[in-house]
Amino acid sequence: MKILIIEDEQDIAQSIQSYFKDNGVKCETAHNYAQAVHKIDNYDYDCILLDLSLPDGNGFDILRELRSKDKTDGVIIISAKETLETRLEGFSLGADDYLTKPFHLAELLVRMQALVRRRNFRGSNSVVFQEIRIEVFTKTVLVNEQKIELTRKELNLLLFLIGNNDKVLSKAAIAEHLSGDMADMLDSHDFIYAHIKNLKKKLSKAGSGDYIKTVYGEGYKWEK
Repeated sequence: MKILIIEDEQDIAQSIQSYFKDNGVKCETAHNYAQAVHKIDNYDYDCILLDLSLPDGNGFDILRELRSKDKTDGVIIISAKETLETRLEGFSLGADDYLTKPFHLAELLVRMQALVRRRNFRGSNSVVFQEIRIEVFTKTVLVNEQKIELTRKELNLLLFLIGNNDKVLSKAAIAEHLSGDMADMLDSHDFIYAHIKNLKKKLSKAGSGDYIKTVYGEGYKWEK
C-alpha cells in the first residue's frame, strides 16, 4: 500500500510515517497545501491521510481538488476539529473516514487497512485469484495452498496487478506504485522488468497459471 500524509505538524507526520513503515506501508508526505496539490495531481495513492488545518490552505479544498479531478484515492481526515458540522462537511466532500486527534497509531493503521480492503478488495482480508491466495494482514502468498516466498516489492506488485485485473498498467504506473515519487528520479524503468520476471518465475514454479501478460509498447496486464 502507498499512502500520502498531508500534515503540517512534521513530528506527527514523522510518527505516522515511521509506524506505518514498520508495518510495510509506503508513505509520502506533504506539509502544506501546495505540496499536497502537486502530489495528488501527479500521483495516485491507496489512501490519503488529510489534516484540515494547513498553513497555506484548507483540507476541504484538497477534497474539492480530488473530486474535480475524478480521483479515487481513499481519504481519512485526521483533525483536532471534532464538531458535527466539520465531520458532515468532510463526508459530503468525499472523505471516507474521520479520526479526531489525538489518536492511537494502531487505530489509524487498522482504519487505513480496512479502507483499502473495502475499496480494492471488497473488504476481504484474503485476496483470491484462481489458485493464488494472498492473506493481506500476514503478507502470506499461497499457490495451491502451498506458501511461496516473495520480496516486499514482489508482493506489492502482485497485489497491484490483481487489484487492476484486466487493465493495462504502464511501466511508469508500476514504477510509481513501487517507488512513489522517487520514480521520477530514476533514469529508466528497467527494474520493473526484473520484478515482473522474478514474480512470474516464482508463481510458475509453484504451479500457478501465467496471468501476467506483456502488452508490447504499453506495459503489463493481469488477466485470466
